Amino acid sequence: MSALPTFRWLKPATAACAAAALLSGCVPSAGSNGLYAAPIGNAPVTANPTPYSTALFCLADYARTYNLPSPRIAVGQIADYTGTISADGGRQITGGASLMATSALAKSGAVMVERFDTSVSEMELRYANNKLIGDEGTGDPSDPGYRRILAGQVPGSDFYIVGGITEVNYNIRSSGFDIGGGEADTNTPFSGVFQGRTYIMNVALDLRLVQTTSLEIVDVVSYQKQIVGHEVSSGVFDFLNGNVFDLSAGEGGFEPVQLAVRALVERAIIEFMANLYGAPGPEICLDTQNELLRDTYGPTGNYYPAYPNTETNNGQTRADPSRWHDRRDGDVRRSRY
Repeated sequence: MSALPTFRWLKPATAACAAAALLSGCVPSAGSNGLYAAPIGNAPVTANPTPYSTALFCLADYARTYNLPSPRIAVGQIADYTGTISADGGRQITGGASLMATSALAKSGAVMVERFDTSVSEMELRYANNKLIGDEGTGDPSDPGYRRILAGQVPGSDFYIVGGITEVNYNIRSSGFDIGGGEADTNTPFSGVFQGRTYIMNVALDLRLVQTTSLEIVDVVSYQKQIVGHEVSSGVFDFLNGNVFDLSAGEGGFEPVQLAVRALVERAIIEFMANLYGAPGPEICLDTQNELLRDTYGPTGNYYPAYPNTETNNGQTRADPSRWHDRRDGDVRRSRY
């Protein structure tokens, strides 16, 4: 009589052991390349413009066409003052608005000096002051062989930009609908549902342009941008001959919040630089569209060429998504081994 309970306990234990053995066979092993699995996705790196990037290019073309000098501009802290936290505990709004402003200034052809992160330069100057950094000597016995600090070697800024992201307003307006229906027959119940939702929020930015030597605020801009999101879903639930069917599908999207911040920053930089260049308005794009002087700047920013070869160097292709991609660029693909 005691064997029957023991047998009943052994059956679930045996099933558990069999399930564990089955699952252990699913543990992957590293391949010859040292990876358990290859990452999915093959989208190439692309430029990250906003609807205001083209206007920044026009400002740069306008300044170069008419030989308008750019003052030296520095970017300070453009912080997130909203204090919003996302559900996973991170920042809801980007802390990189200062970097976005630097990229926008580069697109506009502005002359910039670094003030946001000077830690490396300050350390190099400190080492050079202690004669710890050596540069290649000229062979002249009078050449000390270490880096010398020269008075006035660091150019100063004429203006700097500071400010912050000051508003995040959720659910300014939302709307939606739910449509459901089903059969009253209890033998073959059928039901279906169709849902739709729309959400609207906004972010706001306040920036100021400060004259470095006098600390006079010479320009202020304040903008907001609304952001929209939507989702649509539908589903069907039914019993057919004792089988349960639950089918559903949906589609949704939310305008990128951080891209909205970039658009705010670029619009603000347009206003600052248009004032500093003396540009009358968007009509300058019509004046320069047939004689673009764009050689070192574009959708990815701006650069100083290391060699006098702007006609043939790689700068003209920085925004090409296939360039340097080992599966999209034939030149790189042929060099693989």
